[in-house]
Amino acid sequence: MFRSFLFCSAGAVALLASAGPGLAQSHSGASETVVVTASPLGGTPPSISARVDSDQILRNGGSTLADSLANIPGVSGSGFASGSSRPIIRGMDASRVRVLEDGTSSSDASDIGPDHGVPIDPMSARSIEVVRGAATLRYGSQAIGGVVNAINNRVPLELTDKTSWEGTTTYDSVSDSGQVALLGDTSVGNFAFHADGFYRHTDNYDTPLGMQPNSFFRGDGFSAGSSYFFGDGNRIGAAVVHYDSKYGVPSDTTYIDMRQTKFLTGSALDIDQGAFQTLNITGSYGNYEHKEKNPDGSVNSTFKNKEFDGRAEALFDAIGPFSSSALGIEIQNRQFQALGEASDYLLPTITQNYAGFLFTEAPIGSSLHLQAGGRVEVVRIQGTPASDVYTGRDFTPVSGSIGLLYDLTDAVKIGLTGSSTARAPAQTELFSRGAHDGPQTFETGNPNLKAERANSVEATLRLRFHEFSFDGSIYSNQFDDYVYGALTGRICEDDGTCAFGGPGELREMNYTQGSAHFRGLEGKASYDVWHVDSGILKLDMLGDYVRATLAGGTNVPRIPPWRFGGGLSWESPEVDAGFTVMQVGEQNNPGMFDTVTPGYVSVDAQIAWRPFTSNPNIEFALIGRNLADQVARNAAALNKDLVILPGRNFRIALRYATN
Repeated sequence: MFRSFLFCSAGAVALLASAGPGLAQSHSGASETVVVTASPLGGTPPSISARVDSDQILRNGGSTLADSLANIPGVSGSGFASGSSRPIIRGMDASRVRVLEDGTSSSDASDIGPDHGVPIDPMSARSIEVVRGAATLRYGSQAIGGVVNAINNRVPLELTDKTSWEGTTTYDSVSDSGQVALLGDTSVGNFAFHADGFYRHTDNYDTPLGMQPNSFFRGDGFSAGSSYFFGDGNRIGAAVVHYDSKYGVPSDTTYIDMRQTKFLTGSALDIDQGAFQTLNITGSYGNYEHKEKNPDGSVNSTFKNKEFDGRAEALFDAIGPFSSSALGIEIQNRQFQALGEASDYLLPTITQNYAGFLFTEAPIGSSLHLQAGGRVEVVRIQGTPASDVYTGRDFTPVSGSIGLLYDLTDAVKIGLTGSSTARAPAQTELFSRGAHDGPQTFETGNPNLKAERANSVEATLRLRFHEFSFDGSIYSNQFDDYVYGALTGRICEDDGTCAFGGPGELREMNYTQGSAHFRGLEGKASYDVWHVDSGILKLDMLGDYVRATLAGGTNVPRIPPWRFGGGLSWESPEVDAGFTVMQVGEQNNPGMFDTVTPGYVSVDAQIAWRPFTSNPNIEFALIGRNLADQVARNAAALNKDLVILPGRNFRIALRYATN
């Protein structure tokens, strides 16, 4: 019955859309470095951010946001399970990378453990952005590493002249998987409407060494939203989103049974009073729950998260030397718990966060542009650590950043960004106290942790010539009181009895802190080898590298290895095709009580065909992944020694959209 409702809600708009033409899609599958929401002021940020569009999301496939961002330099995934690969940015994840949906919190448990998925299906997104640099302070100290923002128009941002709809379906050979997604937009009078839905069924996937047990994924969901437009540039809207999934934890026999219902709201008011131009107000409330279950359906533990995230942002025109500015406030309230049948991982916690932020930019002459941001937070976290003494901690993180972008010529831009960002410890880092069955760890928090601070500098280079483009950066992040989960080498039982070589199945992990240094470089280049009226033949290259060490020279655990590669691509109105060969390096700098991860070579290829000139939005695609059938493991995953990534895979995709 639920699936019938899902497709009725998405199909209702689809049927309306069939009355007229509408959606126009880009034919290029390449990721772009044009970011539409990284800066509230519309300027080009000094730090390099990135965006993937719906075409690239479709061709990358997968059930997670991290799968869709695979070709963004500096971005990888935690890769713990088919349903739970959270984005990692420059070696940082969990509480240092904030995942958003249309600018508001994803309201899930994915920052609590690597086995927890993000309840945002990538097929519902029109684009996915990766934001770094000064603009991340708009979104909180949990974004030290960056922000991943799924843009999906569930609360419509504008009235449409024409109704539109789109449907996609894919099949993957490596896991005998099928998926279908529908979305549509229409307008009636001053009301705009949006609806979407998806269903995905994935069996255990194949590897070069055989089937990976317990790697299945099942998921479905829907959303429906509307906005009312009034006056000149004013709107107010809301949406409801529901998500269900079940997926296996391949290093164990347990599986995750997840569901979330979330309410979104968004409004924009055209103030136009002096310098005060616009007031944007957005909010979300998510009710999330997942159960970690055994094969017989019995429950090991239940995770619950109820979270409110509201923000108001005022946009200003020129004030003194500043050409434009944004001033805002954000309020977050999070009630989280993880209770088990045998032992409790995290007793109920409450996190309350009040924040104010400022983002501004100013021209300095004709070629130099300044962007600056600041944020002050008041954070109170309450919970019960292993001592069984209910504890409340208060933090006041203060953060600031400044960036300079110099236009050497119209084709050459040089950026420099410096920041000092503070982060309050997360509830898990303070109050965890027991067995976590998914990642097979026994975790103990430290209620005496101090706020973490990262002092960072990044230099960037952008080149835009007629036939050649390049985006590259080099960075250094120096942490004081860096918080991390340290494996001790001991093995624990569910009751907390731990010993070296013990009989249990859980690795002991204690949260601690100390100095840390992250440094790295990344880049992406494209050269038009052959440019004719019928199409463009391009040579594409990308690579990234991050090195992270703790005080004394020991290694930060679970850091992605370097990678470098490239390939050729052909883009034309009728056909896109290309291949990529990527060398992923050996990770021979593992953390304490961790293991070295071998490198591998990934060979991928794809071809997309649009046979109908009357409607170029009808597309057939064939995508090949890991064509050399290499044995690959994810160095950033806690379960890498037990889990092999998918083997050779062929994906068939069909998209139909109104023209």
